[in-house]
Amino acid sequence: MTDGRFFPCPGASLFDFATWAPVLRLQHADGLRRNGVPPTRVAGRISVQGWDLGVERQVSPAGGSARIEGMQVEIEAVRLVLDALQEAQAGEVSFAARIEPGGHTVLRLTVSSPAASTGIGWPYTETLVLVEAAVPEPWRRLPEPSPSAVPAPTADPELLERTLRERMPGAIGATEEEIKAAEERLGIVLPDELKAVFRVTRALWEDWDGDVEMYDRYSGIPGFGLLPLGALYLADPSSRYLTWEYGAGEVVVTPPDAAVQGLVGSPGWIVFADNGGDQAAIDLTPGPRGHTGQIILISHEQSAGAHLVADSLTDLVLGRTRSDHRNPWLIDSTAVARISGHKPGNVEDAAHPGLEVLSIHTGQDRPHSLVAAAGLPRLRTLKAEPGTLADPLDITGLTALEYLELGTADWRALLDAGAVPEGLLAVTVSGDGRAEFHDEVATVANEILALHGLPLIPQVLIEGAFNPAT
Repeated sequence: MTDGRFFPCPGASLFDFATWAPVLRLQHADGLRRNGVPPTRVAGRISVQGWDLGVERQVSPAGGSARIEGMQVEIEAVRLVLDALQEAQAGEVSFAARIEPGGHTVLRLTVSSPAASTGIGWPYTETLVLVEAAVPEPWRRLPEPSPSAVPAPTADPELLERTLRERMPGAIGATEEEIKAAEERLGIVLPDELKAVFRVTRALWEDWDGDVEMYDRYSGIPGFGLLPLGALYLADPSSRYLTWEYGAGEVVVTPPDAAVQGLVGSPGWIVFADNGGDQAAIDLTPGPRGHTGQIILISHEQSAGAHLVADSLTDLVLGRTRSDHRNPWLIDSTAVARISGHKPGNVEDAAHPGLEVLSIHTGQDRPHSLVAAAGLPRLRTLKAEPGTLADPLDITGLTALEYLELGTADWRALLDAGAVPEGLLAVTVSGDGRAEFHDEVATVANEILALHGLPLIPQVLIEGAFNPAT
């Protein structure tokens, strides 16, 4: 039975109990094996990117083949749900179920919506974007001007072009009209070194008649594959991976001696090559000790920052690379304070006018007061795990907040007091990891959405029964 009061979608297989029976049976068996008694509540999350069922994957003496077999059982269990998500054109669904001893089950589904996304790897978390298209402050940060920056002495477009012509006899270069068209598309004048490269080769696959060896040999950039002229793009912040719950906890840091600004992205980072995962870009907005036109590596494993690899494109092609892989994004900064059992401290010690991010984690023997942080002009992010705040209403003194991450009890205190801060761009509601908190997370999340006049998170109640023994 489906309760259509929540999300009317008759006939959709996502809301058919049979679709969920294999998942529930797997979780039921796992709970029985681990605890010796059948579970009465289970929960999890399934999305097109992955899933978290809270199931313990066994390490078997039989080795890797047994582990693969166990994983295959899990894959088969979620396959019906993944197919149903595709049919429903939904990205993800989280769920909680109450299972009676005979197998009768009440299942609550929470379907993804434009304003909400279940936290990664945490099935009892909802992240809500309260302002359409809003992004964390690091994604809004523009590069600082570098008026004294100049090209490196090694930048030599003529030498670069001559070297590439020697390496690429017969290569087909771009015309001046094609180069001009690329500049108009990007809205930026290409550096002379980059123009020199494309005057030698367009880097088009069809120019080599499908000859893979010739194409790789004539890519022209050691360690990278040159992008065609029409595929150049600017690595501005929109090109980097973003989740609010992680992005809001980061800060932009550029030390005085840095060659590369610690940005998420820049309109002056022109991506011209890649190595199958990471991107190489010409940097026209260098750091205080950098050169205009230096070559940086943008790692696919990081959502901000870049590494310096060469002072010029000429250096890169000639193999004169740099080993300076310091990433300004990873440099410790007093703009971030993380208080936990591993990094003990208190809010009083962390509070100062430059503080941007405050994270309070479990592991200490007392809750923390936020009074010392009241009125800090740059404190835009607060993350507080359940039970870590002495008085959640102290949050009303944090006047610059853009992002707030709290447990359900702390959110309930703010909601009941009418004290949810104004100016928030995004929030996260988290439970304590128990399946029964799934419903409370969804309820609180919907109250926050309603407070901001946003569509609620669709929910579905389904009843059915499965045979735990099959």
